[in-house]
Amino acid sequence: MKYTKSEEAIARLSREQYRVTQQNGTERPYTGEYDEHFEPGIYVDIVSGEPLFASASKFHSGCGWPSFSKPIVHENVTELRDASLGMVRTEVRSTHGDSHLGHVFNDGPAEMGGLRYCINSASLRFVPKEEMESEGYGEYLDQVEERA
Repeated sequence: MKYTKSEEAIARLSREQYRVTQQNGTERPYTGEYDEHFEPGIYVDIVSGEPLFASASKFHSGCGWPSFSKPIVHENVTELRDASLGMVRTEVRSTHGDSHLGHVFNDGPAEMGGLRYCINSASLRFVPKEEMESEGYGEYLDQVEERA
């Protein structure tokens, strides 16, 4: 599957999705639809559809944004130095859609690798496990099993 950023995809974004993905915005903590969402499935870029994070790598961090320990496909996530707001952080963007997703930090659970990808819900679309095959994401089904 080819993932790209298109004018049509940008035109379908809500005001908040546009602000976050195209203008490097951040949604207010605890307001995003996926912060407390733990269904089996994957999260894809709202613009390009490229697979970003799987439910098996999602954890509750208490920070107010969805948190993941790792991307599904590392090549679909670009990490950039971000020195805005008077601090140095690592920004996370989708590779093909060039959407601003959030930031990655080194304070995630050690048993999951130690990283916390802190991601804006507005930059994501959730694909439930039951719909992954029909939407072309079947190759990632092994990454969405529910954790015990």
